[in-house]
Amino acid sequence: MSWLSFRALSGKLVSAVLVAAVLQATPGAAAERGSVTNLPLPRFVSMKAAEGNVRRGPSLSHRIDWVYKRRNMPLQITAEHGHWRRVQDRDGAGGWVHYALLSGVRTALVEVDMLNLHARPDPSTQVVAQLSLGVIAEVRQCQAEWCELSAGGYKGWARKGGYWGVQPQDVFE
Repeated sequence: MSWLSFRALSGKLVSAVLVAAVLQATPGAAAERGSVTNLPLPRFVSMKAAEGNVRRGPSLSHRIDWVYKRRNMPLQITAEHGHWRRVQDRDGAGGWVHYALLSGVRTALVEVDMLNLHARPDPSTQVVAQLSLGVIAEVRQCQAEWCELSAGGYKGWARKGGYWGVQPQDVFE
């Protein structure tokens, strides 16, 4: 091995070690990754289908425990096995769902009545809409304490905590 090859290899190794150190030191960095997708566990997704069977285990031969019947409902993936994802809803009920029934689009279920959506992530800004208890909203982006939600043709910012489908540490655009 030439000196140049060794330098390139050692540089890549140092880069990999630094990336790993940053991921471990980053608050909210996922400690666990899915064995199939290598995506963080747990993570939120939504129901792509209008109806989806929830099974006791990760195959068609397992018994159907119930059927989710609400498109865009937020679900939390807690495990992966082949084409199957173990999910749970806001009540903690769950089971195994085929990945084709799920979407990566982030949604949230409003848990308080008349959740205020503000024009900007600031409580002193204008309230542009209020969302009723049980409304499902799309989560467009999240900052440290606020997420931008859209539902029913309205969009605005709401403090984290009044809806289910976002972790307190979630930050994304």
